[in-house]
Formats: sequence, C-alpha cells, structure tokens
Amino acid sequence: MPQIIPIKELKNTSEISDMCHKSEEPIYVTKNGYGDMVIMSMEIYERTMRQLAIYRDIELSERQIENGQVKAARAALAGMRKKYGL
Repeated sequence: MPQIIPIKELKNTSEISDMCHKSEEPIYVTKNGYGDMVIMSMEIYERTMRQLAIYRDIELSERQIENGQVKAARAALAGMRKKYGL
C-alpha cells in the first residue's frame, strides 16, 4: 500500500529518510490535500531507472522488428550484456 504524507512532515528529514529506505515503493507527498511530489531512496530510484531503460530498449526493438531491422540473436544478446553489465 502506498505511503502518503503531508508536505509539512518533510521537516522530519531523518524520519523521512528512514521511511524511504524501508519502503520498496515511492512515498507520495501531498500539499493542501493534493499530490505534489514523490520521494524514494536512491537505490529504488536507480533500480526504477534501469527498468525504464530496459523497457525503452524493448519498445525500440519491437519497432525495429516491425521495420525489418533485425540482427543475429547472439550479437544482439552480447550487445545487451555489455550495455547492462550482465
């Protein structure tokens, strides 16, 4: 379940930091009862950005397949392993 806190609680930076590191999800910050910001730990942010990059690459790959721009599977996998450090 997502955590939602009012913006005034951001004064408690140490507590907010602990919340971010304990949670696997972002924490939603409201202002005047409406969504205003989202905060998360660096670890979760970096993991999310890696996932987003992979999704973008998959989308690009699907477009390339549709356009007939294909290459050998072994070469493609080797390139992905190198790019993502796998």
